[in-house]
Formats: sequence, C-alpha cells, structure tokens
Amino acid sequence: MLSKKYHVVIFKNPCDNARKFQLRGWIFFFIFALIAGLAGGNIYLWKYYQNYSGLENNLARAEKAVQEQKAQLISLSQKMQNISQDLDRVHNFDSKLRVMINLDQGNVQNVAPKGGSTGADFSNSYLPLYRQELLVRKMHDFLAQLSTEAKLEEVRQQEIIHSMRSKQDALDATPSIWPAEGWVTSPFGWRSSPFTGKREYHKGIDISCPTGTPIYAPAKGTISFSGVQGGYGKLVKINHGANLSTRYGHMKQPIVKKGQEVTRGELIGYAGNTGRSTGPHVHYEVRLGGVPVNPMRYILN
Repeated sequence: MLSKKYHVVIFKNPCDNARKFQLRGWIFFFIFALIAGLAGGNIYLWKYYQNYSGLENNLARAEKAVQEQKAQLISLSQKMQNISQDLDRVHNFDSKLRVMINLDQGNVQNVAPKGGSTGADFSNSYLPLYRQELLVRKMHDFLAQLSTEAKLEEVRQQEIIHSMRSKQDALDATPSIWPAEGWVTSPFGWRSSPFTGKREYHKGIDISCPTGTPIYAPAKGTISFSGVQGGYGKLVKINHGANLSTRYGHMKQPIVKKGQEVTRGELIGYAGNTGRSTGPHVHYEVRLGGVPVNPMRYILN
C-alpha cells in the first residue's frame, strides 16, 4: 500500500488543461503522521502549560503565606522584646525599692532567657535564622523564660510589699519623687567644671528649669537649714532621719524656716540662680550619713 502510486488531478476550470501529480502512498502516511504528531504535541504542551500555571499560582500563594508568617514573627519578636524591656524596668524598680527600705538583695536572682541577655535586641538575635521552625521554637523558649521571670518578680514584689508595710515610716521619709519639674543637665559624679573646665566631683544633680519653678519636699522631714550658704546661694536642707538628708541649692526664695516639719510634696521654695550658678536650676543633693549619694537611686517617678 505504501509503495502504490496515486494520481492527483487538479482542474482550474472546464476550459483549461488539468494538472496531474503522481504521489507514493508513503507520502500520505507521512503527512498524516506529521499532522497527528503536531496535534498530540499541542495537546501535551497545553496540559503541561496548565500544570505549570497551577504550580506557579501555588508558589505565589505559598510565598504570600511565607511573607505573612514572617511579618507575624517579626511582630511577635518585637512584642516579646517590649515585654523583656518592661520586665527589666520592673526589676530596676524592684532594686530601687529594696535600696530605699534596706531590704537584702542577696537573694534576688535575675533570670535571663537562655542564649542571651534579656536586654539584648531580640529581633537582631533571632530573626536572621532561615528555618522558621527553629525561630518559633526559640520564641517559645524565650516566652517560657519570660514567664518564669514574671513569676519570680511577683514573689519579689510580695516580699517588698510585706517589708514596706512594716517600714512605712522609713518609706515616708525616703526622698522618692522629683523635687522640681525640669530636665537633668548635670548628673551625679565626675564632670568637667562649667567654671574652670577642670575635672570635679558633682555631689548632686542639676535640674534645669525656669526661674520661679516650685520646689517640693520629696519626703517628710525637718528643715535643718534655710538661708544663704556660699556657692549654694539660697539653700534649704531637710533632715529625713535615719542619717538621710537632702539639699536644694541656688533657690530664688525659700518659704520654709529652720525647725519646720514638712511632708512629701509640700512646697519649700522656688528655683532660682543664686550663688555659684550659670543659669536657673535646682542643685539637688541626697546625703547618707553626711556622704553624697546619687539621688537617682531613690527617685521612683
């Protein structure tokens, strides 16, 4: 059949001569096979294209889900970091209270999450990990450690509350609030003198504020001095008992007298620029047994 000859006659119109072609049978078979192969190839490519489109759509959805999970993990890590910072602030507050009421801090333990300090940037420490399963596992460990720290802090607070109830008088006489509203321009400790430029030890903190800003007693006590004293200018001293005293220098005008009893939050005078001063401010000192100590260790608000 493939070797037979077939004649093909083509007529343009009845008047013209006809054209005749002679073809072998295998040519028809080849043309048919070619057409069938092209049709089958098109069907195969169409199915392949559909499968590829489906995979591409699935990949796009998977990438979107991964991005959403990544955003959620970042948000979670930031929240966990904020919780860790809040616990650090509570712990610092705990330490200040213990100093104020003379409570032993030897039993206080600071439990940090395994693998790093609670003060570290959690997002920088954990987010670069490529495996999300490991990241989630570390977050669960971190949360477990934070939960443990919170429970221990609750125990510490209960201990402090119990001690405060038994030492209420001592707490009332502890300078725990700011004496004036303003901002600290010179902290406690070594500094460069604003007058000579030489290194000197600053015995208190300088709270910069406008002239006439009210100054309040940070705790109850007795006025032991109210007047002018050398570089302090107009000065007020308060004896809070238990060898604890405070000083307020460069005042514009004290309104209390020696021997007067004051309570926490009571007005004792106004800020000024008297004495050895470069501008209106309050020089605030806290002394323990006559020795200057950092006032910030007592301030709670």
